[in-house]
Amino acid sequence: MDWSLGTVLLILDWVIRLAALLWIPSRTSPAAARSWMLLVGFVPLLGLPAYLLLGHPWLSRERIQRQARASQVIREEQVPLAALRWHSGTGIAAEMAPLVERQGAFMPVRGNAVDLLDDYEASLHALIAAIDGAKNNVHLLYYLMFDDAVGEAIAAALERAAKRGLECRLLLDAVGAKRGWRRYARRLRAAGVQVHQLLPGGLRWRRSGRMDLRNHRKIAVIDGSIGFIGSQNLADAAFIPGYPNRELVARVRGPVVAQLDAVFASDWYLETGERLHVDPVREAGAGGVPTQLLPSGPAYPFENARDAVNALIHLAKRRIVLATPYFVPDDATLSALRIAALSGVDVQLILSARNNQRLTAWAQESYYAELLACGVRIALYEPHFLHAKHMSVDDEVALVGSINLDIRSFALNAEIGLLCYDADIVARLRGIEADYLRHAHGVRAEDWARRPAWRRSRDGIARLADSLM
Repeated sequence: MDWSLGTVLLILDWVIRLAALLWIPSRTSPAAARSWMLLVGFVPLLGLPAYLLLGHPWLSRERIQRQARASQVIREEQVPLAALRWHSGTGIAAEMAPLVERQGAFMPVRGNAVDLLDDYEASLHALIAAIDGAKNNVHLLYYLMFDDAVGEAIAAALERAAKRGLECRLLLDAVGAKRGWRRYARRLRAAGVQVHQLLPGGLRWRRSGRMDLRNHRKIAVIDGSIGFIGSQNLADAAFIPGYPNRELVARVRGPVVAQLDAVFASDWYLETGERLHVDPVREAGAGGVPTQLLPSGPAYPFENARDAVNALIHLAKRRIVLATPYFVPDDATLSALRIAALSGVDVQLILSARNNQRLTAWAQESYYAELLACGVRIALYEPHFLHAKHMSVDDEVALVGSINLDIRSFALNAEIGLLCYDADIVARLRGIEADYLRHAHGVRAEDWARRPAWRRSRDGIARLADSLM
């Protein structure tokens, strides 16, 4: 039979489409399957290979098993520390604390001190000062480390600590911290700092996971007594030209620091197979803030961050404020916000007027009309790129950490959040949120409806790629 090249390509084209129809929906969420099927339908020869590489958020079996073992160890080691458990009584915390504990294994603990650091330079100085004051060990885990003045200052602080004989460990995401890794890894190892990459690619890719799964956490633990958690990376505020960042970091003391160290130890174990000893804090500190850690990521059986955020939205009675640099929610989160607003809850969304991810910014704008229609208020912060990620609910709960309100953060990235069940912390966070709003402009439904048709089409098309971002 004489087959022309065109006939062969046509048959191959339809074989790929049919294979995608049978394969993709059974292994991917409906929203993600929609995006991938659209891509395969338009460009079959590109779409199917892209899906096989990036379509399913798989991790190696070894990593999933290690995470399960680490979570079990965390649960077992908390049993003798029952005296530190905080009992919430009533309210939102009574609903949230059991959920978060079942998700990430960490119980709510009392006796913590929490400082919210809203000044970019001051929070970096506080971290470097803590490293310089360390007596035993320094553990840092960061998504991004640049080869700039901040990266140099952190590397120098680690060298000084190692020279004093301290155990220093540094975990860096293989993609986000590529520049810092290239500049500092060999130098820090020569100084005695133990440095490892998170989710490396290359020949080790099959032992880690899908190529674009990342560890997006930002954690520092000093001597097991001081911890830092938040949105800030190890880079200059203007590491992306034209987009100087505004961040929020929580500096913590008390039993929650041992929980942060356990997250670091878990990631160290996932990456190296080495189990680190974590000294649990056996008595409450001088602070009065009940806290609880929320780890999430593809190594867990469920989407911890998404489910916890949605639960908080559903439990709110009066007011929710959410600040995030990237807002590309899944259907469940969009529905939760809509229901809350229509139920009479004051829902305030604070986003950045400037965004360093153009496609994400377009997709984000596609949600505004629906949210404005149901009463969600949207404010766009002007002076900086607002990279802070946090949430306050009524006067009861504050959530601070690395979690963006997008599908990537919910399903693909390893993230970390700190829940504070404390009215004073919520009040302090509300003060920061109020400052954002003083430097922001609100999006009005009538103005938004007058956008040109081409912008609405552009944003809608970008939204179709929500699961690919």
